[in-house]
Amino acid sequence: MTSLRGALTFLLLFVPGGLGAAAPEPFRIRILDAESGRGVPLVELRTVHQFRFLTDSAGLVAVREPELFGERVFFHVSSHGYEFPPDGFGIRGAALEVRPGGEATLKIRRVNLAVRLYRITGAGIYADSRILGEPVPISEPLLNARVTGSDSAMTAIYRGRLYWFWGDTNQLKYPLGNFHATGATSRLPGDGGLDPARGIDLEYFVGSDGFARPMAKFPGEGPTWLIGVVTVRDEDGRERLLTGYEKVRGLEAYERGLAEFDDERQEFRRLEHFSLRLPLYPYGHPFLHTVDGREYLYFADPYPFVRVRATYAALRDLGTYEGFTCLRPGDRADSGTVERDAVGKVVWGWKRDTAPITWELQERLLKGKQLTADEAWLQLTDADRNTPVIAHRGSVSWNDYRRRWIMVTTELKGSSVLGEVWYSEAGTPEGPWRKAKKIVTHDRYSFYNPLQHPYFAQDGGRVIYFEGTYTHAFSGNPDPTPRYDYNQIMYRLDLADSRLAEVFQDERSPNE
Repeated sequence: MTSLRGALTFLLLFVPGGLGAAAPEPFRIRILDAESGRGVPLVELRTVHQFRFLTDSAGLVAVREPELFGERVFFHVSSHGYEFPPDGFGIRGAALEVRPGGEATLKIRRVNLAVRLYRITGAGIYADSRILGEPVPISEPLLNARVTGSDSAMTAIYRGRLYWFWGDTNQLKYPLGNFHATGATSRLPGDGGLDPARGIDLEYFVGSDGFARPMAKFPGEGPTWLIGVVTVRDEDGRERLLTGYEKVRGLEAYERGLAEFDDERQEFRRLEHFSLRLPLYPYGHPFLHTVDGREYLYFADPYPFVRVRATYAALRDLGTYEGFTCLRPGDRADSGTVERDAVGKVVWGWKRDTAPITWELQERLLKGKQLTADEAWLQLTDADRNTPVIAHRGSVSWNDYRRRWIMVTTELKGSSVLGEVWYSEAGTPEGPWRKAKKIVTHDRYSFYNPLQHPYFAQDGGRVIYFEGTYTHAFSGNPDPTPRYDYNQIMYRLDLADSRLAEVFQDERSPNE
């Protein structure tokens, strides 16, 4: 009877000249967070014949496949960091009666501490919502600036707007896109911008073809990558938007320097060229911090172990940069020696023209017996298992709610190669950073270069926002997620979550 009903539905709806020659109204599936009731993006629904649907940023799927109408269809339900309850056979999913204009709501349990909110970049962000006639929060929900994917975000507030920059960017019309930085601006919350819980209205810098145009097309072979985008004021008090840059072959830099945003041309121009032999330069995600009455720019990626005075002149002079390190002043990472005082204690501190401490440098010093395990500065550990966490990339910001510095970072070679995201706290930017709590996980997928958005923080800093690049690159997974792959996804984290509080409640000292 079921197969006969399905055949009749097909004949009536899809046979040319039949009663239903027009396409039927889609079947609507809504996936909600079981706790909050919010729609969950990036949930996969897969049929037994391996047809795959993915929820859009509102948690919606529009089912339009003709063979499914009039049938009871089983959908496997899965998502990174979320779980659908299993049945008696351990199968996670639900059987739904698929019919034109019908709908079903499924609830999924969040395992992640952080809440997945929406996709920021790429095509079809709210494609299913538009098909279903649902309202959407952003003005360009389908194909903004013809961008289908962008790598690694950087931001800076400049002249009252939030400026966004990304790396290599894909397009629809050809496999190769823009490899010289993509840019956009958006309004800040409270000044016409959207609530960050709802979305970001990006206004891209575009070329005559409507595609995102290069923001830093400097001479030389290979892509241009921007690093360390920052706003400073010059001697006259004028705001300047600066960035480090690298020209690369493969993944190796052969040129490094500083560039400045040209307001008239709406693109970056080269300002300084830096020697690759120098160990300190702008990179990562900068933030401001005042020490002994002096304002510094710290560069974090994830640890903020490079700093410079927060002036236009100092930013251009690598000789004034300082690295936090245990090496003797002037030493380099590949050959440096640990500095010790008269009684043999390691001298940790800020030193000019000296390689900053990194995980790789620390490992070399430990293996060479220049440092003991107790003397190591980088000792970030999983608060639940007391195992090491090798921080890869990330960002640091001051948090008013915790009254501490907070770090969001990916882990290198955790349960996925680059897909695990951790939260940590410290009393000073240089740390030491000790405990970490996992807040986002991925199954054989990368989520690298996470970026905090402190200007989006809400409730006095209790609620924070961060994004990262979701991509199959480096994961060993040969199956890219349609639409989502190589794009930025926004998350929200409540710092009052009891699972965080139990880890960090004793971190603050009485005088902090």
